[in-house]
Amino acid sequence: MVATRCAISALWLASCLGAAQAQTPTIAAPPPQSSDTTAFPTVRAQQFTLTNGMTLIVKPDRRAPTAVHMLWVRVGAMDEVDGASGIAHVLEHMLFKGTPTVKAGEFSRRVAALGGRENAFTSRDYTGYYQQIPAGKLADVMQLESDRFAHNQWPDEEFRKELEVVKEERRLRTDDNPRALMNEALNAAVFVASPYRRPIVGWMSDLEALTPADAREFFQRWYVPANAAVVVAGDVDVAEVRALAEKYYGGLPARAVPERKPRMEPMQQGIKRIAFKAPAEQANVMLAYKVPSLQWQGTGPGSRQEDTDALALTVLAAVLDGYSGARLERALTQGTQRVADSAGAYNGLWGRGPQLFMLVGVPAQGKTAEQVEQALRAQVARIAQDGITEAELNRVKTQWVASEVYKLDSLFNQARELGTQWAQGLPVDAGQQLIERLRGVTAEQVKRVAGQYFGDDQLTVAQLVPQPLDKTRKTRATVAGARH
Repeated sequence: MVATRCAISALWLASCLGAAQAQTPTIAAPPPQSSDTTAFPTVRAQQFTLTNGMTLIVKPDRRAPTAVHMLWVRVGAMDEVDGASGIAHVLEHMLFKGTPTVKAGEFSRRVAALGGRENAFTSRDYTGYYQQIPAGKLADVMQLESDRFAHNQWPDEEFRKELEVVKEERRLRTDDNPRALMNEALNAAVFVASPYRRPIVGWMSDLEALTPADAREFFQRWYVPANAAVVVAGDVDVAEVRALAEKYYGGLPARAVPERKPRMEPMQQGIKRIAFKAPAEQANVMLAYKVPSLQWQGTGPGSRQEDTDALALTVLAAVLDGYSGARLERALTQGTQRVADSAGAYNGLWGRGPQLFMLVGVPAQGKTAEQVEQALRAQVARIAQDGITEAELNRVKTQWVASEVYKLDSLFNQARELGTQWAQGLPVDAGQQLIERLRGVTAEQVKRVAGQYFGDDQLTVAQLVPQPLDKTRKTRATVAGARH
């Protein structure tokens, strides 16, 4: 799946800790009232470095005879160069197109024959490939995955065919979606130097110009053992997994990871506004504020003031939009004075690039995007002036603890969290450390950041200006052959 940046959703902490794509599941049961850390399992993940520099992370969970095997590569859209946007995602597709010993399409057929399922995803920060299989078939998927990681090979014609699939994905998911188009334009306006300004799927003009040589060069440059991690979670023995990893991955030739040049985002010098016109039934408004991100120093979350602020901003987003009946829902979408059909907030806590605090809203009938913008800003200003209640703060923290427990029901989520953390350079217990830090956030800290980071000089506003719909246009069919 094409993934957006890892950002803590206001509704669900786990969507940052383990997300390969943006999603905000709701809590299906009342959260536990105790914050006792003994609620967490005692079996911890273990991390190793193979002989060629590749990372191995293993987390046993013997509740079912299954396992999730993931290969993570610390390369994504942010590692592309101008003129070749989308190449990380295109290459993800090409990894399914064969090796000298496995024909195009055969990888997926073999995993299915093992009783498993598989797919892949690309984000700004990383690319991931996964299989969920019976635990006894782990060696089989390790052999398959290590083969294509080291020996991905396909004819030029296969690349050209798959490129058409990716272009159609872009048409279906972005070009035909006015909100997606506006979000793409917003990112391009927010960021000046950061590669986060480019869309993960790529600009269409870049896709049309990509060549097989571009994909092969990107593969040779970034798909090296020291830039990759294997994550295994499930009914496994750590020593046995380590031996299998050395057998299938450890012998791959070691190569240096290319040097990454710093691309620092310059200070914004004033408010930016975009009026984005597209065929749509409703207006939409997005407010993007540049905010600090959490930096991991040593073995734990950093102690800089910016780190404390990033955590407090995460709490602020949750107070605004973290549960049914939170502030934005009550103030903007309910009652006789409602101005919006929907409203939301989320904070980007960490990532390889700069992060944003987002406020979004869809105007109700008879209301304007300007009114929704003012209403969103007013809710933050209210917290900056009056603060939040201890009840709000405690409710958010309780839900976060609950999310840590609930996500353990899924082996996929456990492996995904470990891989995401590795890609960000974090330790295997980063999720639990983060929970402990978030527990320490105070109401006064939330009030302070609400007053500090929401000025016009840090703000970019995008407004969708609806244009008439083309009634004769047919709905685009699902992309044939798309992996996600």
